[in-house]
Formats: sequence, C-alpha cells, structure tokens
Amino acid sequence: MVTAKHEKRDKHFGEWFRQMLMDAEILDYRYPIKGCGVWLPYGFKIRKHVTQLLRNLHDAKGHDEVQFPILVTEANIRKEATHIKDFENELFWVTHGGSKPLELRYALRPTSETAMYPMFELWIRNHGDLPMKLYQIGSVFRYETKTTRPIIRVREVSTFKEAHTCHANLDNAETQIQEAIQIYKDFFDACGISYTISRRPDWDKFPGSLYSIAFDVLMPDGRTLQSGTVHNLGQNFSKAFNIKYETLEGNHEFVWQTCYGISERGIAALIAIHGDDNGIVLVPKHAPLQIIIIPIPHKESGTAILEVCSHIAAEMRSLGLRVKVDTRDDLTPGAKFFYWETRGVPIRIEIGPKDLQKDQAIIVRRDTFKKEAYKTVDLKTRLPQIIDQMTIDMRNKAWKWLQTRIFQVDNLQEANELLKKRAGIIEIPWCGEEACGHELEEHVKAKVLGTPVDSPKKIEGQCAMCSKEATSLVRVAVAY
Repeated sequence: MVTAKHEKRDKHFGEWFRQMLMDAEILDYRYPIKGCGVWLPYGFKIRKHVTQLLRNLHDAKGHDEVQFPILVTEANIRKEATHIKDFENELFWVTHGGSKPLELRYALRPTSETAMYPMFELWIRNHGDLPMKLYQIGSVFRYETKTTRPIIRVREVSTFKEAHTCHANLDNAETQIQEAIQIYKDFFDACGISYTISRRPDWDKFPGSLYSIAFDVLMPDGRTLQSGTVHNLGQNFSKAFNIKYETLEGNHEFVWQTCYGISERGIAALIAIHGDDNGIVLVPKHAPLQIIIIPIPHKESGTAILEVCSHIAAEMRSLGLRVKVDTRDDLTPGAKFFYWETRGVPIRIEIGPKDLQKDQAIIVRRDTFKKEAYKTVDLKTRLPQIIDQMTIDMRNKAWKWLQTRIFQVDNLQEANELLKKRAGIIEIPWCGEEACGHELEEHVKAKVLGTPVDSPKKIEGQCAMCSKEATSLVRVAVAY
C-alpha cells in the first residue's frame, strides 16, 4: 500500500490524512458503504492500545465495563422526545426480519441512552445501588448526510466509548462531571494531544442535558475537531425512563445522571497532531511497534550483525517494549527506513559493520530524526529514557503549537480575518445572549465552541457583536 510520495500535511491536510490511513495501513476506507471503513491489523493495534488506555482510566475511577445491544426499540427511542428530536434525521431503521416487515421498528443506536436506561430502571432500587458508573466501547450509527471523512465524520462510529452514571443528588453528579473531565484530560495528555475545554452554548448542548462540556482539538488545517464530550443530564432522562431509588428515609427520588463519550476521533487527532510529511508519528505508548531494528547488510559480518540485533531485541522485550528486527532481504535499508517512518515507529536502531566494530548502535527518534550513537551495553538503560523523553517532547510540542494558534481579539473584523485564514481558535468578548451568539456564528461563518472551562479569564469591555457589556469570552472556530 505504500506510495512513493506523501502529500504535505499542512498544505493539503485532507489528502495527507487519507493517504496516511492507507499508507500506514491503519484503515481501508474503500468499503462499499459510504461512511464505513475497515480497521487494518496495524491500525487495529493502535486502536487496541488507545481503548485499553480508556479502560484503565475508567476502571481506576470505579467504572464497570458493560456491553449493550446495538438495536433499540422504537418505543424506547420515542421516550425522550427532546433527546431524539436532534437525532431524528440520523437514525438507521431496521424494518424487516428476512422478508417479513416488523410490526415494531428497531433503530441502530445513535447513542445509548435509550438502550441503557430502560435497564437502569430495573437495576436501581435503593441508595445502596448508587453511584452506578458504567461504560462500554462499541459502535453507534448515524446517517451522516454531510461529506463523510475517514474516522472524522462517519456513519458507523466503530470505536465509541460512552460512560453513563447515576447519582443520588445534583452535587454528586457535579462531582462526577469533574471526574469525567479529569479522565479525558489524562487521556489526551497520555496521547500527547493538545486541546481546549469549553462549555457549549445552550443551543449546541447534548439534547436532554442541563449543559455540555467539550474537548476540541485544533487540526493542522485550522479546523477544530470535537473529540470528547461530558454532559450533566440532570433528571431529564431518569424522569423519562422512571429511574428511581429509595432514600434512607424511605422516599423515592429520581436519580441524577451524567454521560460522557469519546470516539475514534481521538485516534484521528493522535495521527493528525503528531504526523509530518514523512508519515504518522506515534507516541510510544500507542505504537504497535515501539522499536524497529534494521541491520545494515554486509557480506563478511552479516551474521554477526544479525546476532547483535537479535540480542538487543531480546533485551528490549525483557523491558516490556514492543520491538522487531526487520530481516527482509528484498528491501534496501533506505526502503525499510521509509516503510517504518510512514508507520510512525518511535525509535529506529541501525547496526552496520562499523557499528559492530565499535560495539555501538545508531538510535534515531522518529519525531526529530535526531541520530545518536550509543554503546550496545548501555541500550537497556538508555532506550527507556529516550522513549520517556520523546513522549514529553511530543506533548510539549503539541501544546506549544496550539498556544500560538489561540487568538484573543475584541472586534469582528480581526476575528473574520483570522478565521478566513483558518489561523486557529478565536476568543472574543460575548454578552452571553443566545440571539447574539447565533448572529456571531452567522457573521463570522464559523462555529461558536463555547466559553472557556480550561482557562477562564476575567472580561471587561463590550460584546463584539452587540456592544452590550461582555460577560465572558467565547471561542469561535471553523469546525469539522
């Protein structure tokens, strides 16, 4: 699948991204249903490391993993009218069993509230059952009518982690919201992905929620990608699905709920943020291979070189690192370099006849292409240090890049100029009124992301749209 040329990431990001999914053998998007793709073995291994990180983070905070059916009854779909109204035109319906029409249609879940909450009604009886914190990783389906993009805008979201929690009161639900935000911060930090956290405006919150918090990632083309969301559902769904618990005093109260989700867009961000013109660049934690060892062939010392490569590989495996020796004899060393650079393997080790004589190996970091020679006896100590430093450097680079692309302005003209160039995320004074927010979106032809949660700032002055007193900054960007 490897092509001889890669599109420039920053100038032609869309083409670069599609090409990388194929060249790095992550996802094949040629499946004959629009908006669906096939995870290839290498990509599936990346996916597996990412989903395991999500599992570890949730398990550590007392969540339990479950798996619910994909099919949802039409009756349950209709129970929460406010919620489903937003998904009305995105539902896939199952109308036949074989050739026989079904009396009652089933929907493929667009999210899982309507699948899970009828069961929550059966499971929760009293205060001892709370809090309940469950999550699952599976597929959701939405009839996306806009232009589909691999992983970014799809009809089957094949890697959707959603957590659903139930609590005795609002304060406990609010505490859970903060825990969920921290889980997602830990996730993106572990991936080396920079992000903003914003409270979505009321017109753009999750249907049926009290409010929504979103993690947005700025992509290389200047568009933002909503990559994670956290919602306080209040009692809206518990009242619709009759989810009650008995209090210590013997009263029956509706539970308070939260939910939070993150999809394969996290993997899209992982690929996009760190990639370069040579291919993808993987944070070591998520790389299917963390170290590739390439012997440089030589007639007289070829066998000895291979023995040293095998010995180094065994030592690295003893440290729990994922390593491979590329012994293919039908490719030149240069072709092998290109092959593994495309796939983003973090560390390359080269050993040739001169290195053999000096009892050394050449170490190349994929993120910087910096080459250094180390004594082979020191590799067991040095390589874990290099990997740790590479992880830190990649995260710092991503944050530095984002910080130079967040602009605080006080007038619409400057905001428009920056957005036309897709310079990044614009922060602008806002009065907080919904009508004014809609006018702002229309004026700048961009999306209001919401008010900052991660870096709230005291605002003085006038709303850039209506000249009333500003109550906050609001973030605006061109979004996917």
